[in-house]
This record gives sequence, structure tokens and C-alpha cells, in this order.
Amino acid sequence: MSDDSEPTINISGGTDGGGVAAEFDPATADTRAEEVVDRLGERYWQKTYGGQDAFTCLVRTILSQNTSDKASQPAHDALIERYGDAASRHESDDAGESDVDLADSLASAERSELAETISSAGLYNQKSETIIDTAEWVLETFGSAAEFDAYVKDEEPSAVRETLLSVRGVGPKTADCVLLFAGGRGGVFPVDTHVHRIYRRMGIAPPDADHEGVRTVLERDVPAAKCGFAHTATIQFGREYCTARKPACLDDPEACPMTDLCDQVGVYPETGEVIDPAETLE
Repeated sequence: MSDDSEPTINISGGTDGGGVAAEFDPATADTRAEEVVDRLGERYWQKTYGGQDAFTCLVRTILSQNTSDKASQPAHDALIERYGDAASRHESDDAGESDVDLADSLASAERSELAETISSAGLYNQKSETIIDTAEWVLETFGSAAEFDAYVKDEEPSAVRETLLSVRGVGPKTADCVLLFAGGRGGVFPVDTHVHRIYRRMGIAPPDADHEGVRTVLERDVPAAKCGFAHTATIQFGREYCTARKPACLDDPEACPMTDLCDQVGVYPETGEVIDPAETLE
């Protein structure tokens, strides 16, 4: 396995974001999807996720919607400083003790102040409203962030996912990230824009599959223990090699470590054209 460590600026929180290093045998892949994942594990990292606080993870994932980790991470840090860590240090008799419920703190936040705090994440007015509404929902439904955390980690994953999807502003990727990074649930493969693009471009998922369609294929064809690191490593691969507009194979097929496993759906090196895989069906 590569010595590359998982980036800290990442929805999973890198090496400090919960979970433990794991090892898998890459020699026994049963599907092409698993073979891709094994190769990603050798290139980047292999990790079993879990251990994050569920409400903090939910907020972090909302901040990451429609923006990069580079932009959303400072917003998350500023939010925690204002409404979590700093508030706790102010209200606690012991500077090292954390007794502030983040859901309670955010439910009572002034929206314009929260929007200013998270402005680096983009769509900050919309996201501040969603975060406050979500905090209020957690308190009304569970009573506290701690009880919400216990629900995410202890209840049946399908029930947790259905509950999360009932909340305004929480979509499938957000729900799955909470299940993966907080709940530590195996077999959960969140689908963001990178995952959606790459596995259709490779020909592993149908070219016209929506995000849920891609998730269904990957959770069927990738062993449960490998889905977590496969999600984060695929994102890294998408940033370094399989970008939206100029994938590495466009100029040199040998530049991509997955070239022998990829169907290059929608990528035409002979003309330099790159289109969404769904457009190949038109």
C-alpha cells in the first residue's frame, strides 16, 4: 500500500477523522469494480471508517455540498470555533472540558451570524438556514446531539438513512457520509460528483445512471469492508487523474493507472473531446 496519507482537508477528516487503518488482499477481486478499488487502495490508502460525532459530521457534509473541501474546511473550522469549542471553553469551569451541545448551540444561532461564519463554503445563506433547521430537528427528534449520535451508530442503517433523507437539505450523499464516517457502517458507498463521473466513464455503471444508480452498482460489486476507503480514494483519483474536463488518458493513455480497466465512455483522445457518459447514448 502507498505511504500517501489521506488528506486532512476531506469530509472524512483524514487520519484524525475517526476509523482505523485496515489491510485487504488485492489479489482476489471478483468484479471489475473491486479490482479498481483494490488498485486505488494500493495507490492511496486503505481505511475502515467510523468514530466521528454524527451531528458534527452531518454539519460538515452540509457545508461540503456544491463546493470543494478546500473551501468548506475553513467554514467548518470557523463554525466549530464559534459555536462548539470556543463556546464550550467559555461556559465550562474546566478549560479542557467540553459540555456544549453543538445542536443546541446551532439551533439558537442567529442566521446572519452563522452565514457570515461559514461564508467560505459558498451558498452560505442557504446552508446556514439548513444547518439551523437541522439542529432544531435533532433537538426535537432526539433531544440532543449525543442521542442523535447514538441513533446513527446503533440503529438499522436503512432506517437511519430513511430518517436522514426525510430532513430538508439532506440528500443521499449527505446521509451516506453520516452512515459511513460517523456510524462506521460497512457497505456504504457515498456517491459525489467524482464517483458518479468516474464509474460511468469506466463503464462499471450504466452511462445514464443517476447517483442512486451508481451507488446501487458499487454497493453490489464492492465488498462492504472496502466501500469506505473506495469512496475517499476515488475522490482523490478524480482530482489527480480522472478530472471532469481533462482526464489524464486524453493526452496519454499510459498516464492513467486505471487505463486497462476503463472503457473511456465519453472520452475521445483522437479528437480531444470529453462529454458526460450519458451523452454517448443520444
